[in-house]
Amino acid sequence: MTRMTGAISDQTRRCVDTCDECHRTCEHTIDHALRQGGVMVERGVMSTLMDCADVCRLAADMMMRQSPMASTVCMICAEVCRACADACSRFDDEVTRACAETCHRCAESCTEMAGMRM
Repeated sequence: MTRMTGAISDQTRRCVDTCDECHRTCEHTIDHALRQGGVMVERGVMSTLMDCADVCRLAADMMMRQSPMASTVCMICAEVCRACADACSRFDDEVTRACAETCHRCAESCTEMAGMRM
């Protein structure tokens, strides 16, 4: 059952937007990595990107519906985003640098949200 108690806060909206941006950026980076080939499609990097895209989408969805478990998912999302930022930081191109930066921002936003009650 979904708990909808009214409009979400500005801070929650910003976190949802950051998670949405991170989801899109990771999906774009996956496409980029597949086109580049080589070490960029290394299993660890690709699975980290896919995990990050998925958990960001989940966190955004749960915050939007004001799930009581959203804080827990945001904590996990922050951890996955940090791992993805680290993985993307290993490469030196514009797409992976942008992904690392977006993942860092999302990790910070989700860490703040994890400390709040939804």
